[in-house]
Amino acid sequence: FGQVVVGPPGAGKTTYCYGMKMFIQELGRKCAIVNLDFANDQLPYVAAIDVRDFICLEKVMEDHALGPNGGLVYCMELLLENSSWLEERLEALDVIYVLFDFPGQVELYTHHLCVQKLLESLLQLDYRLCSVYLIDSVYCCDPATFISAVLLVAAAMLRLSLPHVSVLSKVDLLSQYGSLPFSLDFFTDMTDLSRLVRLFSKYQAMTLGLCEILSDLSLVSFLPLNIDDVQTVGRVLAAIDRANGYSFASVETQRFLSTHSNIEDATRTYQSSISSSRESLDHMFSLAAQDLETTYSRSLEIQEKYS
Repeated sequence: FGQVVVGPPGAGKTTYCYGMKMFIQELGRKCAIVNLDFANDQLPYVAAIDVRDFICLEKVMEDHALGPNGGLVYCMELLLENSSWLEERLEALDVIYVLFDFPGQVELYTHHLCVQKLLESLLQLDYRLCSVYLIDSVYCCDPATFISAVLLVAAAMLRLSLPHVSVLSKVDLLSQYGSLPFSLDFFTDMTDLSRLVRLFSKYQAMTLGLCEILSDLSLVSFLPLNIDDVQTVGRVLAAIDRANGYSFASVETQRFLSTHSNIEDATRTYQSSISSSRESLDHMFSLAAQDLETTYSRSLEIQEKYS
């Protein structure tokens, strides 16, 4: 099982991978992070596989007189041509859950097929994948920027052709951005985007058409995320686990997180409610009997890498 973590630069993908890995490990799953961002040379986590060991972006830019974006496209296409390098290392991993940290350049997901074909090769390895698209919650402050971001989310979702979860990251920083034109639920639920049109001084007809397409097709909705908040991380993971098929333990975790004050109470209630007919099945997906929220908060040493 795995998550394909994508989104624009600055959305917090690397921080998300680091925090999500720690949370998943506290649930008792063996998890690894695969860095597929050739430009990311400051990783807060230890990558089980680092694509920078395959090729150096700076050397590609120097040898072929390419800019950062062109160099990334070149590197990704080269990785696709040599996908056996990645496949061999993935097969050697002793984990059941993998987080793939992808680059943020949007052209990789909207104009080129290299990422799509690379993911197809992973599916052939029997990976159950879900794409996770992160956008910064600061986009909610500007209607034009938000609509543009949503269009990119929809384009990437259709291009990658994977089960998909969209995430509104850094919601804990919303208070620093000023007041939103609507409540946060408006931006996460995406039920009536046409209400944004009145905030535009021009191009209202075009904006209305775009909003109607997104609303009518119900292509995109968002889950809010604060990577330091165990409950928002748990909700995001539960949605992803339903999408990629790994739903048993995570759904149980979210159910008890939402109805109990702490994990110890939830675990005791869960263990006391196990019937003899379900005991063997439930133990296959048993959770560590410890306060995950306390452990997660104590071990979490994350500061948002992107501002």
